[in-house]
Amino acid sequence: MESNTPEVVETQETTTVLNGESAGTIASTPPKSSPTDSAVQEYLNIGSKFLSQIFDYLKEFIDNNQKSLVNLLLIFLGIIAVKVTLAIISAINDIPLLAPTFELVGLGYTGWFVYRYLLTKSSRQELVQEFESLKTQVVGQESSKL
Repeated sequence: MESNTPEVVETQETTTVLNGESAGTIASTPPKSSPTDSAVQEYLNIGSKFLSQIFDYLKEFIDNNQKSLVNLLLIFLGIIAVKVTLAIISAINDIPLLAPTFELVGLGYTGWFVYRYLLTKSSRQELVQEFESLKTQVVGQESSKL
C-alpha cells in the first residue's frame, strides 16, 4: 500500500556568513541611543514643561509688575493719542480756508484776553486771583501754601 503522504526531502544548504548567523534571517539591531539623543530629549522635555506653564509664569509676572505695566501702557496710549491728535490737526489744516479761519479766531481771542486781563493793574490782580482759585481746586489747599 502506498500512502498518499508526500515525502519530505530535507536538503541542507551551506552558506558562508561573517557573523555566524544562518542565511535568510534578518537580524534585528538594537536601537542605538547616542548621547545627543538623550540631550535633545531633555531639551524637548524642558521646552514642553515651559510651554505648559507659560500662563502661570505670565500671571506671576503681571502680578509682580502691575504698576510698571500700567505706567508703560499709559505712556504707550499717550503717544498714540498725540499721534492721532497731530494727524487730525494735519487733516484739518489741509482743508482750504479752515486753517486761516482758525488763525483769525486765535488772534481775536488773544486780543480779547490782553484787553480783558493784561491792560490794567486791577484786571491783572483779578487774573492772579482766578489762577490761584483754579490752582487750589485742582491741587488742593495744602499745596497752595508752598
